[in-house]
Amino acid sequence: MTTYVSDDEMRAGMAAAKDYSAVILKAGPRYATPEAAPIIREHARRNFGLRADGLLDVVCPVMDDSEVCGIGIFNADPETVRALMADDPGVKAGVFTFTVHPVRGFPGDRLH
Repeated sequence: MTTYVSDDEMRAGMAAAKDYSAVILKAGPRYATPEAAPIIREHARRNFGLRADGLLDVVCPVMDDSEVCGIGIFNADPETVRALMADDPGVKAGVFTFTVHPVRGFPGDRLH
């Protein structure tokens, strides 16, 4: 059974919502090439740096055979995130493409 949430609890939660940016990372034209592996490693290293800098709150590599390679939630506005992603080594090399979407989330949300 799902926990009951009152209207007052919902209002308080909605008032605490914050703007974030979601990135959907997809396979680019050079994704399945032999030279992609070291580029993907540098992309991952950069993600660790963005996490350490407090810009990238959630990183989720996608583990199926779809064209989607990953999902990220950034603690920044969409314009800033587009600029960050345009400078990503995987994007610059054509290994990945991306879209950025403004989203709202709740501070304190986390993966278990």
